[in-house]
Amino acid sequence: MNGCGSSPGSANPAASWPYPQRPVCTKCGGDQFDDTPLSGNGTLYTYSVVAGNGAPSEFDDEQTMTGDVLCGVVELKEGPRVMVRLADADPEQLHIGMKVRAVIRRLYDQEGILRYGTKFEPVES
Repeated sequence: MNGCGSSPGSANPAASWPYPQRPVCTKCGGDQFDDTPLSGNGTLYTYSVVAGNGAPSEFDDEQTMTGDVLCGVVELKEGPRVMVRLADADPEQLHIGMKVRAVIRRLYDQEGILRYGTKFEPVES
């Protein structure tokens, strides 16, 4: 992920976080970005339980096998908010403000190919 400030050489690269990455900053119009590694740690900003076959078609098999699909928005420790899938979580135990971390998990099987990606799981206190 890249970050840029409102002016070149800004000391605060988190002033604007174009995510997903874009060729030009939507705040300042700049095209110079600093690569900023992210920790993968954050806080659950909001979440939703997608139930009753409300998920996109690529999740049909998963929803049939496992039930509800958990989605959320996580505010990363570094500042940006990202839309995520949640893993290893009981929907009844989720709450806004809980600590979460990024993990690699199976997303779905599409045309016989397993797809893996990043999900977020609760961090035990």
